[in-house]
Amino acid sequence: MRRRRRRANEHGIWYPRWYWPGLASPGALWLLVLFLVPLYTVLAISFGTIDPIFRDAVPIWDPLRWNSAAFIDILHKLAGSHSFLLPPVERTLIYVCAATALCLVIGYPVAYFVARYGGKQRGLLLVLLIAPFWVSYMMRMLAWINLLGSDGWVNRGLQLLHLVPHPINWLAGDPITVVLGLVYGYIPYMILPLFAGLDRIDPALLEAARDLGAGRLHTFLRVTLPMSKQAILAGMVIVTLPMFGDYFTNDLLSGSPRTAMIGNVIDDSVLTPGQGTDAAALVILLTLLLTIPMIYYLRSTAKAMREGV
Repeated sequence: MRRRRRRANEHGIWYPRWYWPGLASPGALWLLVLFLVPLYTVLAISFGTIDPIFRDAVPIWDPLRWNSAAFIDILHKLAGSHSFLLPPVERTLIYVCAATALCLVIGYPVAYFVARYGGKQRGLLLVLLIAPFWVSYMMRMLAWINLLGSDGWVNRGLQLLHLVPHPINWLAGDPITVVLGLVYGYIPYMILPLFAGLDRIDPALLEAARDLGAGRLHTFLRVTLPMSKQAILAGMVIVTLPMFGDYFTNDLLSGSPRTAMIGNVIDDSVLTPGQGTDAAALVILLTLLLTIPMIYYLRSTAKAMREGV
């Protein structure tokens, strides 16, 4: 014990063995109760059966008695001859990729401006950017309905400028409306990690690049952009993961089967009698799919930490 304290005095603060596990235990308990238990419940439902009378999902809690019929049925619907689930999956990938790219294109300049030129007002600028999103998601989407309706402000402005001869029905299953709704709903989660990453870049590195003859564009491409890679990855992961399961945006701004995403399919399956196991199986498959970008992000972050980036 005395040797440890001596080493601590020489190299830094000494912590007892229980210190870090004690700090991590509340979060671990929270994760255990609010993630693993619901996940196991979904697994029990996906490998369960359907009540023949009331058509409700009956979970099977014993893994030795699990039934894989629901998973096999979902796989047939995804890749079989009657693969009606494949179009919503393809639309989800397209919409999420487009919305994430727009979030990055819009959010990066905003975060860069606040981090580099915000000065003492950067806190105020961040609050002004994030404050509108303290309003509930439903209310913000309802505001979009008022803006994009046939008699909304967007159509009024376009007609006033004589850009369109008649009102455009933006809410009748238009993919652009869904993508823009996703961008509007999730862009704050892109701006915040980008700002945090750009704010940590040492200005001395940028000055050194300019002293060596690099222009503004060259400095951005060679210094700022590579050093903000982890912030970009963090923002993309934070934005992409909830978009894959989003169904509310599509329901409010479209409501058309032509723009249905995988989240809408899961929501419909939950509400349809006799399809509870299918909904749970889709949730598990979607969770497995979303672990891929998470694993990539964690490996990339660990590599960056080893390299000291």
